[in-house]
Amino acid sequence: MQTRSTVYPGQRGSKKLGDEYGDRLVCVRYRYDAARQKRYKTVELIIEEVDWRPERRKEDEVVAIRVGLDEVELRRQVKAARGIWHQGRKVWLLPYAQAAAMGLEGRIVEAGD
Repeated sequence: MQTRSTVYPGQRGSKKLGDEYGDRLVCVRYRYDAARQKRYKTVELIIEEVDWRPERRKEDEVVAIRVGLDEVELRRQVKAARGIWHQGRKVWLLPYAQAAAMGLEGRIVEAGD
């Protein structure tokens, strides 16, 4: 099946479902199955809401940073900040405080990634 379009609450194609599900509606997807020659309309709903706080990292915790092969200048900066290349995972290792100071939080790769 292939998803051809995703429609968000308030847009054409989601208004009736928005009336039905209200604030719980996240989006409506239109999926197409070429083998069966069918179109399916699916909805994504919020079914639970609980308070959550992201875990705070320790300043000295070592984190893995992904840097693309073509990002030569960034790689040089990470290396200058005493980053260590991890060949097996193909990531740079830096203390979290250093990565945060360089604005690299969005590039942190978790162990399973």
